[in-house]
Order: sequence, then structure tokens, then C-alpha cells
Amino acid sequence: MDIATIIISIAILVFSVVIHEVAHGLAALSQGDQTAKIMGRLTLNPIKHIDPFGSIILPLFCAILPGGIILGWAKPVPVNFNALRSGKKGEALVAFAGPLSNIILAVVAGLVIRGFASSLPDPAVIALSIVIITNLVLAVFNLVPLPPLDGSRILAAILPHKARYIMGILDRYGLIFALVFIFFIWQLVVPVVYFIANLIIGARVF
Repeated sequence: MDIATIIISIAILVFSVVIHEVAHGLAALSQGDQTAKIMGRLTLNPIKHIDPFGSIILPLFCAILPGGIILGWAKPVPVNFNALRSGKKGEALVAFAGPLSNIILAVVAGLVIRGFASSLPDPAVIALSIVIITNLVLAVFNLVPLPPLDGSRILAAILPHKARYIMGILDRYGLIFALVFIFFIWQLVVPVVYFIANLIIGARVF
């Protein structure tokens, strides 16, 4: 990646992870938990959400690696799950809100490309393509059912009570599982992300 593309990619990543976290907070608020609102985290101001490692250092490191996929995260929005009206269902809704916001951003960017590609300047098409890939990566990665990712909360909410011991195993060895996933399995997921991106755009771009 050239310097300009790296800067644009990280800016899009920061914007996308901020939307992701605010979506969690808004979903929690809709379920009766005002923690994020009280702590001033229902804002699009990136300063309130940036995690120095996850939002800056890791994306820069990813940018110099082959593959062009930039991973990162923001500071998690605080949620008091005990305050949610719908219990486990509320937990699942709050957890899914983040990835859903990224899917929506990817689809909107894809629709803009579909509708206006011929009249958009090349830099705008490139930026929108980065929006699509970045948000699909965030959505897919966060839906992996490993702690502390959103997928683990969704899994915990839908597992029958007698299968909850699975979450105990994941909590105990989640970091190991996550590292194995990132270093050995994630590259197998990337082609799926590109396939979905091409479906959204309506053409083979990636």
C-alpha cells in the first residue's frame, strides 16, 4: 500500500469501528441500559473511542503485511448486561448490533458504487471499495464465536442451558483459540469476504 491508501484505510477503519461501538451502545440503550449514554460514549467523536493499539498500532502493522487486509478495534462501549430488559435475548441483540452496523455500511457503499460508478472519480470508488472490505472484515471477524468477540455473546445467548459449559471452555482458552484463528484460519476466510464484496458491488472487483 502507498502512504495515501494507508492513511485513507486507517481513517475508514476508525470511522467504521466507532460506528460499530456506537451501535452496541444504542442497542443497549434500546434495551434499557443507559451506561454508554451516561459515560458519553454515544458519540461519533473518535477521540472517545480510539484504542491506541487496536485503532492505530495494529492497523499500521497490518498495512505493511501482504494481503491488504487491515484489522483493528475501538475501546468497547460499556454495557451493563444485567440492566437489559430482554435478558439473554437482549445480550444477543446488543452483540449483533455492532456487526450489523458494519454490514449496513458495506451494503450502502456497494449501492453507491452500483448506482454512480460511472460518474464517480476513481479515488471515490477506491475509498468506497475500502469501506466495503473494511466493514465486511469487521463484521465477519466479530461474528466469530470466541471471547471477547461479539459472536461469543451471541453464542452464549442461543446455547441451551445444558450446553453453557461450552462458554466456560471458550472463556478459559479463548485467547489461544483466537490466536489460532487469526494466524491459521483467517486467511481462509478472506476469500469469502472478497466474494461477498463482489456480490454487494455486483461485479468482480476483488
